[in-house]
Order: sequence, then structure tokens, then C-alpha cells
Amino acid sequence: MPLLLLLFVVLIILGPQWWVKRVISRHQVNLDRIPGTGGEFAVHLLKQLKINDVEVEVSELGDHYDPQAMKVRLSEANFSGNSLAAVAIAAHEVGHAIQHKQQMPLFTWRGRLVMLAIGTEKLGVMALMAIPLVGSLLRIPHPMIGLLAVGIGSLLVGVIVQLITLPVETDASFNKALPLLIKGQYIDKKDEKAVRQILRAAAMTYVAATLASILNVWRWLAILRR
Repeated sequence: MPLLLLLFVVLIILGPQWWVKRVISRHQVNLDRIPGTGGEFAVHLLKQLKINDVEVEVSELGDHYDPQAMKVRLSEANFSGNSLAAVAIAAHEVGHAIQHKQQMPLFTWRGRLVMLAIGTEKLGVMALMAIPLVGSLLRIPHPMIGLLAVGIGSLLVGVIVQLITLPVETDASFNKALPLLIKGQYIDKKDEKAVRQILRAAAMTYVAATLASILNVWRWLAILRR
């Protein structure tokens, strides 16, 4: 049973990641009918949308929008490639720039909570690790309860960030990027199904991280129950 449970957990976490990579790689073949690269397309969309304070650059850290630096960052394959994946993912990241410009509440809250999660994560882990030591020294429950509340609370901030991230990513794909691509006639009708799949994969990128955050809270609770 423990082995089956472990395999199930691994499948839940790695399954979405495998599917996302498979979908993206399948549609990363350069096509002559696509006139420009993903980087050029992102620049074009930002210009069309009059988002003039956001730049586009290639990144070794993968595709993402950085609201602090005001930059759309694309991987080399999507920045320099003229594939369906390059075009769709460029539109998805521009979708985040649109959310930023429109001050979408969930997008704004995610940014604030990310900064909070970064600051509290280490404190939370230290608090959880200190519980056995404090318990053995003081032998009274109140300090341990306080440390447990701090530790689990900090981990839950990470879970909340990931849960907020999912609708933000879905909105960037299907309420921002897809309408831009279809209404602007940037993709052929025959490519629409593939583009929808790519955008779904872009939105699914954080599913594994969400599940990992939830399982991390469960793991610490299991450890502390022993």
C-alpha cells in the first residue's frame, strides 16, 4: 500500500508536467505559414494593445511575465521560433501583461502573496522543525501549538498562491490570448484546435506546483503526528 500510494502521488504530480511538455513539443515545429517569431509576435501584440511600457526578451528561465520588471520573457524556442507553440505561448504571456494593465484583482493578489510566501516559507519550515525540540525541552503544549500554527500557516500561503494562480493562468489563455488570436486572424481556422490545446497546456503548467504545495502541507502534518 505505501508503494502504491507513492506511485499514485508521483503520477499526480508528474502526470500534468509530462502532458504539458508533450503538447508543447508536438507543436514546436516551425511553419512557413507563420510569418514571424514568437518574440516578434509578442512585440506586435503589445504595440497593438498600446502596452508600451512592457518589453519582450529571451529567457533561460522559461516563458513567463515579470510584473516587477515589466517584461514578457520567452524561452529561446518560443522567442526565435515561428511555430504554433511560439505564437500561442507569446499570446498567453501577453495575456498576463493585459491582466497587469487592467489590474485584475486575482493577478494583483497573486503578486502580493508571492512576496509574502517567499518571506514566510523559510520561517515556517524552521518553526515546524523546532516543534520536537521545543516539546522535549519545555514539555508544555502551548509553544508547540504556536509553532505549528506559524509553520502550517506559512505553508498554506504557498497553497493559496498556487490556487489563485490557476484561474489567473486560465484567464490569460482563454479570455485574453485566444480572443486575440482568433479575432485578429493570426491563426488559421485549421490550427484553432491545436492552439486551444497549447493554451490549455500553458494554463496547466502550475497544476503540478499546486498539487505539490498541498501534498507538502499533508506531509508535514503526517510527520508531526508521529
